[in-house]
Amino acid sequence: MTNLVGQTIGKYRIVARLGRGGMAEVYKGYQPGLDRYVAIKVLPSHLADDEDFIGRFEREATAVAHLRHPNIVQVYDFDVEGDLYYMVMEFIEGPTLKTELKERSIKGQIFSLSETTRIITALASAIDYAHSRGMVHRDLKPANIMFTAEGQVVLTDFGIARIVGATRYTMTGAISGTPAYMSPEQGQGERGGWNNLAGEGLSDGEHLDGFSGQGQALWRG
Repeated sequence: MTNLVGQTIGKYRIVARLGRGGMAEVYKGYQPGLDRYVAIKVLPSHLADDEDFIGRFEREATAVAHLRHPNIVQVYDFDVEGDLYYMVMEFIEGPTLKTELKERSIKGQIFSLSETTRIITALASAIDYAHSRGMVHRDLKPANIMFTAEGQVVLTDFGIARIVGATRYTMTGAISGTPAYMSPEQGQGERGGWNNLAGEGLSDGEHLDGFSGQGQALWRG
């Protein structure tokens, strides 16, 4: 995918690339009309070749945009420009749980019991809210859990896994989701709330037992 930094798509000026994953690229954008920074998730252009993609993109993006919960990232907009399909969401000035785990590992630190309880409670609340509205995350992992500057837990990337691949595989042949955090049922192509339960359990376990998915020790003893 072409680097979009310096370009303008829709109402947004792209100022930096924040990350790149198997399902999308994330950019920091500026919206002059509201004088604010936003996060823009750009989906792979080859997905437009999937005859079901456009309808799926519109349905999922609309459903995610209607979610209102303090621990779920707010989606502001979604649109298409040429062959670029993108979602616009609030920009969170803070680290992911994955980054925080890595930094604490280097320092030999772990989350306290109260911190862990706060994170798990926030995630459970977000997931329960989404499930009550028929939404399943399908890619719950530390990289999709962020902290605001004030320390609030925010779950991101709702709907992305389903938009990219409603069937078992994406256009590139990869399973939709992250294998290390999938339930066995999701790995077999089944859908359901257990996918989020497995992802949350594995993510919670990383800061409870002191190990990340990559085997980095966070505590000793």
